[in-house]
Amino acid sequence: MKNIQVKIAPNPKAEIIEGLHQSLAETAIGTIKAQSFHWNVTGMSFGSLHALFETIYRDHFDAQDAIAERIKAMEGHADGRYGEFLKRSSIVETDAHISAQQMIETLKSDEETLSATLRALAELAEQHGDIVTNDFAIGRAEAHDKFAWMLRAHLSA
Repeated sequence: MKNIQVKIAPNPKAEIIEGLHQSLAETAIGTIKAQSFHWNVTGMSFGSLHALFETIYRDHFDAQDAIAERIKAMEGHADGRYGEFLKRSSIVETDAHISAQQMIETLKSDEETLSATLRALAELAEQHGDIVTNDFAIGRAEAHDKFAWMLRAHLSA
């Protein structure tokens, strides 16, 4: 079997890896936030929100591994420290002592942020001919768009 090397110039490659690190950090913070909300949600919509928050955190947990593996495939180092995630992420921690509606609004905003981060990564990867990262980022953005839509639906009257 032929050894296939990714052919991306060093600077664009570093930029793409940086975009993947941003995505990993935001996904990690989003994961634990959705899981915390899953544990702590109360109210009339408990059942549906408990299930939705679980779907989100399980998706995000799996995505963390896929993002880290893409970083490694590009010869980067996947830093898994939460302190680093918190420094890098534009998604911030939230105390789960909030209403179910605030949880929904917070996660909706986070999903929109994640989608925007991944769309920017997809565009960067496309500019530099990295079709694998481009495809991966588009797929992840699509997942976050769907979660944002599902959360918005809970906010509709």
